[in-house]
Amino acid sequence: GDWDFWLDWKGRQWWPLVTPVILITYPAAVQAELWTSFRLPLGATLCISCLLIGAWIARYFSYHLWNYFPINEVLPATMLPSALVLDAILMLTNSVTVTSILGGMAFALLFYPSNWPI
Repeated sequence: GDWDFWLDWKGRQWWPLVTPVILITYPAAVQAELWTSFRLPLGATLCISCLLIGAWIARYFSYHLWNYFPINEVLPATMLPSALVLDAILMLTNSVTVTSILGGMAFALLFYPSNWPI
């Protein structure tokens, strides 16, 4: 039906291009706040982990319990390796500028290969 078209074909057409650009804004904001206030380089991982938990709660209650639709969308777990690398670059360089340049590039480039194991 129409859901299969959007979830399988359209999702696979747009997720490598749009998803990393959209999903780097929130981890970068949380990482910047935790780094400037507490010097903790784990903001991106914390943000993506909370997103993963929230997405699974929403999918379980909305799709599975509410209308019995199977859960087969792109998982936010593909963002976890990218967030770990972003935090590691901040921890190693201690520079927000270098992290924004190198970490942003690594965040987007690791998005596609991190989906291979899933």
